Amino acid sequence: MSHYYSAHAAPFLADLGAALPREVVRALHRKQPWRHALVAGRQFGLLALCTWALVGATHPLVWIPIALVQGFTVFNFTVLLHEVVHHAIFPARRPRLERLLGYLYAVPSGISASQFTRWHLDHHAELGSSDADPKRHHLSPRRNARWFKLLYCTAALFPIYFRAARRESATYPAALQRTIARERGVSIAAHLAVLAALVVLSGWGAALRAYVVPVFGVFPIAFTLNRLGQHYNIEPRDPAGWSTLMRGHWFWDVAFLNSNYHLEHHYFPGVPFYRLPQLQRVLTPFYASRGLAWRSYGALLWGWFVLNKRPHTDWSRE
Repeated sequence: MSHYYSAHAAPFLADLGAALPREVVRALHRKQPWRHALVAGRQFGLLALCTWALVGATHPLVWIPIALVQGFTVFNFTVLLHEVVHHAIFPARRPRLERLLGYLYAVPSGISASQFTRWHLDHHAELGSSDADPKRHHLSPRRNARWFKLLYCTAALFPIYFRAARRESATYPAALQRTIARERGVSIAAHLAVLAALVVLSGWGAALRAYVVPVFGVFPIAFTLNRLGQHYNIEPRDPAGWSTLMRGHWFWDVAFLNSNYHLEHHYFPGVPFYRLPQLQRVLTPFYASRGLAWRSYGALLWGWFVLNKRPHTDWSRE
């Protein structure tokens, strides 16, 4: 790796370090496993409860809102996996338990924990590079066309994502490639088993409501919206603005398990997700000193689909 981000962000990181007292940074990095466990338990509870409700509910005004919750719940297991990747759960490293949690959180979204780990850590190391950052190089839309962007909000996201993952993983060591293939096979088998069980036990209608619509209809929308708030409307000239500054809001905090605080996460990757709103409040004077602009999901959706802005640019300058 070229470590593009650290090579270009040293002055900014020095300013960031000077802006926050060490004791504040230390407190923000404090891990409380019980808080993670409560959220993880809630997510598994939501997954089970929504599945049960969607099997029985047939009226669209009832099952469609529940399917929306189910789709976002499935997506948010990637947020829990993200915590594992950054060792943000336990005060000290717990390799075996972290590996187990990684596998557990990867299955609902059908991905490989090892692929996600390598992909995501490379993304952090190469942030700002159009070639070395795998998320930007392989996954960002290459065509700045509204119809193509809309594909990411549909089931077409899955072949797009897995094609991108396959291209990147082809550069990995052979042993890691085999691990990824094995983990992905287990995840896909688990999804097929769930779908088959729903069909056999409750019929195709229940399977459509409880599995097909949340996974293939809602998950891509949650994924696309979350990704819009990461690195699409940025300040390319300043490494401090290479992620999008999203103003915190209680609804999105719940909907995305605080993964909407993506700029804060790139500043301090080891801060647990439940402390990111506090980190944003502490950093507000720093943002003002750098002249960073606050964004909202409504404005991002307007700029992305209506104004057809290009990714990884400053939309105010296009």
